Amino acid sequence: MPFLNSFGQWLPERVVSNVEIGALLGCEPDWILSVSGIEERRFAGEEESVASMGAIAARNCLSAAEIDPGDIDYLICSSGSAERRFPGPAVEIAHALGCREIPALDLPLASAGSLVALDLARDLVRRYRRVLVVASEKMSTVALMEPLERGVSMLFGDGAGACLVSEEPGPLEVVDSLISADGKFANDLALPFGAPLSMNGRSVILHASRKVPRSIEDLLSRNHLKPSDVGSYVMHQANLNLIAKVASVLGVESERFFANIAKYGNTSSASLLIAANEWLQSSGLRRNDHAVFTVFGAGFQWGSMLLRGA
Repeated sequence: MPFLNSFGQWLPERVVSNVEIGALLGCEPDWILSVSGIEERRFAGEEESVASMGAIAARNCLSAAEIDPGDIDYLICSSGSAERRFPGPAVEIAHALGCREIPALDLPLASAGSLVALDLARDLVRRYRRVLVVASEKMSTVALMEPLERGVSMLFGDGAGACLVSEEPGPLEVVDSLISADGKFANDLALPFGAPLSMNGRSVILHASRKVPRSIEDLLSRNHLKPSDVGSYVMHQANLNLIAKVASVLGVESERFFANIAKYGNTSSASLLIAANEWLQSSGLRRNDHAVFTVFGAGFQWGSMLLRGA
């Protein structure tokens, strides 16, 4: 069985409060908090790139596992905010780490990308001993693109997360996963080249609040579990109100859902791995207890992963 062996993260130093972003957007800080659950976010500097942030998160992940970069056999990087069409950040991250000439795969997926990468990694470890998953996003470039829209610009922050996947025993055993997509709504959340992010907020919230609980319930049902059997949920940090809605639909306490969106905002595909790292450090999972990672993002793409404490 595959395991999630360790996590790592990195956040830029610059903290951007609701007061600062609210002044830029012409809206009250309390309004931002009420509609999103966000109090502040991090913005990277001009010299900080998707690849450089991802490399730091990856180093922290490998350090936690006491694994040398030369022992990584495959690298996957998820990012929807990479600075160029090609090459993607995966090869730069592998080079910065000092990896061997290993496969380096880019997934240009916003929000859901890190879980899609973990789903791929759980199968790849049968051929490649150790797979490093990195998700890195510089969403401030999206948030600050003119013309500014307060419903979009207030949401996003920068950051990177990483996870080492292998068949070597680790704290989290991967039991099962379920990934879905529906391109009918591709235009409801899209980032064109050279243009601001286009988001139909009503559509995104509506579909996420329906599709995420269904994904979790379907995954649990085929593993003979109920939502109440899961001790911890770690969800893509898009909106605190959405997280509460998903908990309500599942009929579980919102306290079971780990949340750090107040500190970092929406860091797109990086958010799941950053949240997972902080969740594991703060509370973790007892042996044989269950946790679920779940995401929803552009595409629409969504999915869930069932984990067991090892």
